[in-house]
Amino acid sequence: MSRSHLKYRNRPTGGYSSVKEARRAAELRLLERAGKIMGLREQVPYVLIPNQYKGDKLLERAVTYVADFVYEDMAGDTVVEDVKGVRTDAYIIKRKLMLWTQGIAIRET
Repeated sequence: MSRSHLKYRNRPTGGYSSVKEARRAAELRLLERAGKIMGLREQVPYVLIPNQYKGDKLLERAVTYVADFVYEDMAGDTVVEDVKGVRTDAYIIKRKLMLWTQGIAIRET
């Protein structure tokens, strides 16, 4: 178990980072089977800032955001969803970068 799980009192469940995330995954699978959403994917990475190089030398590694769930709603819109307990400073910055660089507003549950 990682330190973040201990720090934020998350309890890993069924391969998910928290009980809340496991519950939401089950809900989304039911919605997909019922035809209410489609194309459900989990742990989808987005590059927010690419690797930074000077010549062949890597100066800074990429900044990425990993969405808990991504799916299409009935209107055909892509929904990027994050199950949140604690909104860390790093998450808030990544949420803002997702909107700015990808044009995607993260839905928090």
